[in-house]
Amino acid sequence: MKIAGSTALVTGANRGLGRQFAAELVARGATVYAGARNPDSVDLPGVTPVRLDITDPASVAAAAELARDVNLLINNAGSGTGADLLNGDLDLIRLEMETHYFGTLAMVRAFTPVIAGNGGGSILNVHSVLSWLHLPDTGAYNAGKAAEWALTNAVRAPLAERNIRVAGLHVGYMDTDMVAHITAPKSDPAEIARIALDGVEADAYEIVADDISRQVQAGLSGGVAALYPQLP
Repeated sequence: MKIAGSTALVTGANRGLGRQFAAELVARGATVYAGARNPDSVDLPGVTPVRLDITDPASVAAAAELARDVNLLINNAGSGTGADLLNGDLDLIRLEMETHYFGTLAMVRAFTPVIAGNGGGSILNVHSVLSWLHLPDTGAYNAGKAAEWALTNAVRAPLAERNIRVAGLHVGYMDTDMVAHITAPKSDPAEIARIALDGVEADAYEIVADDISRQVQAGLSGGVAALYPQLP
């Protein structure tokens, strides 16, 4: 789709990758709603802040009612509890699923009639390389992202019938607050936003934004032995 002249809503737009998405959309000529639980935390010029908690059905419904002109939805909001599946707090594990799976699903369901009513458009769901590769110490996040990837794949065909194209973004560590404690190499979120929006404009279904994601994607066909060589 053509981004110039489009109307986009970005979730989690007050910081990190979401803020870069909003900035890049404005630079490309889009009208932008910037969703955040605290709209006062949105400090980016040229956007309309929207109070939005994707885990709250009433908040999602209110955003869909307000932003009736949207034809591009970017589901970026996320959580990173660090909970593992065997010993982690079940409430934290549920939060990961509520955010990445049920929250994303709620946004897709709420905005499908909006986008379809505006003649069609696109949805971009922000996944992770950890949608594909699952590390034991972040099991809850991995499970949430894997579920979100499954959601993306499952809704593509029915939404295509309504002229809505659904893309998924896979990316490794980015230089954001969520992974500030990690010392591994990180991508610039501004560059990832540019790559992702180029993919949306090219009508790509799957946007694999960095080398680590491409390597893991290539290893999927090798099964468990390829992805988890440490196993006996």
